[in-house]
Amino acid sequence: MQMRALGRTGLEIAPLVFGGNVFGWTADEPTSFALLDRFVDAGLNAIDTADVYSRWAPGHRGGESEEIIGRWLRANPGKRERVLILTKVGMDMGEDRKGLSPRWIERAVEDSLRRLGTDRIDLYQSHAFDAATPQEETLRAYEALIKAGKVRAIGCSNFDAAQLSEALDTAKARGLPRYECLQPEYNLYDRGSFDGPLRDLVMQEGIGVITYFSLAAGFLSGKYRSKADLEGRARAVRVERYINERGTRILAALDEVSARLGAAQAEIALAWVIAREGVTAPIASATSLDQLESLIRAVNLTLSARDIAALDEASA
Repeated sequence: MQMRALGRTGLEIAPLVFGGNVFGWTADEPTSFALLDRFVDAGLNAIDTADVYSRWAPGHRGGESEEIIGRWLRANPGKRERVLILTKVGMDMGEDRKGLSPRWIERAVEDSLRRLGTDRIDLYQSHAFDAATPQEETLRAYEALIKAGKVRAIGCSNFDAAQLSEALDTAKARGLPRYECLQPEYNLYDRGSFDGPLRDLVMQEGIGVITYFSLAAGFLSGKYRSKADLEGRARAVRVERYINERGTRILAALDEVSARLGAAQAEIALAWVIAREGVTAPIASATSLDQLESLIRAVNLTLSARDIAALDEASA
């Protein structure tokens, strides 16, 4: 499996990142351990999480995903050197625990390191732009963490082209570490926020890209083709917006390529993101070993120019 460089970090990641938002939420601890074991045994090496996962679930406070990853690392002491831990800061953790101020970053990183049970975070990411904090202050806080060895590299998520460009300009002008990775929402349906100026910028600057919602909340698996398919589903609100003429057209193209290659629609959808110029790797989650095996197959799937053209046209 060919590894891919993550910006100028010196970090090499496999072309699929495990989305840890499910740990402690839709995947219990034994299931999470089994998924992580299989993921690493398959030669994959990057696990993405965030301090806020899974605060949205009833009775959760945030940090559940990091805690499970930390317990898995302690149960498998040899595996820390085989994986890259990617986590994030900035989303609302309650009270004054949010944003990208130095005050909060300094506290949040210690909380994440403790929950993860590790002495370093391989990629620490600003989870969302913080208009209340000057970007220079945020980057100086990250500089201190990198110098202390607590963070190896930094990235950002949910930044637009103007916000990322400002951050890069600030880093260059002040001699500060720059964001080496961008995490945007991107999939066959949701292309608008990344394709265009943002994609042009990261390609010009050599910045890594790991995409989230790479399967459009499961819509691109082909399981949800009508509103009736969503009845009683927890993700109904999130998926319903895809059920329209354009969504149907994309599923039809996935069906066509799926039949031609003998691969599942979700595997085709992930393979398209993996093959997309400018993308380092998509993030995808699994809550069962069967789902994970499908994700692993996607990594080894090669789409032809004909396949890619059909998907590009349907999703344009």
